Amino acid sequence: MSPARPPGSSRIATYFHVHLVSDSTGETLNAMAKAVVARFDGVIPIEHIYALVRSEKQMEEVLTEVADAPGLVLHTVVDRDLREQLERGCKSLGIPQIGALDPLIMALSHYLGADVSTRVGAQHALDTGYFNRMSALDYAIAHDDGQGSLHELEEADVVLCGVSRTSKTPTCIYLAHRGIRAANVPLVPGSEDGSRLEGLKNPLVIGLTVAPDRLIQIRRNRLDSLNQGQTTDYVDHDAVRAEIIKARRDFERRGWPVIDVTRRSVEETAAAIVNLVNARRNRRIGVPS
Repeated sequence: MSPARPPGSSRIATYFHVHLVSDSTGETLNAMAKAVVARFDGVIPIEHIYALVRSEKQMEEVLTEVADAPGLVLHTVVDRDLREQLERGCKSLGIPQIGALDPLIMALSHYLGADVSTRVGAQHALDTGYFNRMSALDYAIAHDDGQGSLHELEEADVVLCGVSRTSKTPTCIYLAHRGIRAANVPLVPGSEDGSRLEGLKNPLVIGLTVAPDRLIQIRRNRLDSLNQGQTTDYVDHDAVRAEIIKARRDFERRGWPVIDVTRRSVEETAAAIVNLVNARRNRRIGVPS
């Protein structure tokens, strides 16, 4: 048993090797590993990533590296022979290996009564969903920062509206990767107040707001990166506060849902938007949300 840590002492970070083995791009596995490790404080993984592992020789090379740097092995290998090769190799090395998607796949297979596909990289197939995501990404780029006519904005699933530096652009790009067509319109004092969006029929318009102090900090960082001065209403506390209050009142007057992004990451903001979009779609087709 390790000795007790003295009261008040800081925790020393724990490093460990994690080997991520995939016969596809490895994106799914990488995202899962990051999500799981984030649940542990003071734990830092040393990642070894092996993508597109599709031959016995490649798997032998993987096992050689695993032997050189023992650690946890996570994989999403579909091919039965390669999977068995990996499992045997890890067993002989005394190293734990986990099929990251196995519990979910087995549960879904049992529930649906369906066989599991052995097609490698099935989640990355060039299907309709893939092309929809690419189309949504093109749309987000073409309709960023107020670009596009009102007629073009009608083609969006969602239009984000907010003052400058409320993460509208990165959120739209993230939504596009979920297949959601998103545009954004910035509120600019004396120029754009968002009133032209009131006539939109198809898209859900969502207002983004943020705490004044947080917004000023973000804007000052932006000005510093551009080597510009700080004496402007853009970062003046009273002006920024008034800007946010007016935006919030306009959102509420127009009946638009509002999301406060002060303590939200882009992913969290996007998740809240997806929930709103889905709830609206459910109401349109008569399914309780």
